[in-house]
Amino acid sequence: MEQIVTFASLLTPLVTSLVQLLKRTFPIRKRFIPIISFFIGIFIGLFAYPFTDMTADFRIWSGGLAGLAATGLYEVGKRGAGRLGRSRKAG
Repeated sequence: MEQIVTFASLLTPLVTSLVQLLKRTFPIRKRFIPIISFFIGIFIGLFAYPFTDMTADFRIWSGGLAGLAATGLYEVGKRGAGRLGRSRKAG
C-alpha cells in the first residue's frame, strides 16, 4: 500500500501538467476534466514499468489515484491563488 501512495505522489504532478496541456490545446468541457485526468493517470501508471518493479495492477491503481489527485491538486492551487489575489487587494 505504501508503494502505491508513493508512486501516485510521484505521478500526480506529471498528470496535472498533461491535463493542463490538453486543456490549453483542445476545447474540453470542464465536467470531463476529472475523467480525462483519471484515464491519463491510469495510462501513465500502466506504462511506467521501466521505472518501478511494481506489478501492473498496482501501477494502474497508482495511476488512477494520481489522476484523481491531480484534479484536486489543481483545484486547491486555483482556489489558493484566488484567495491570495483577494488578500493583496484588501491589504
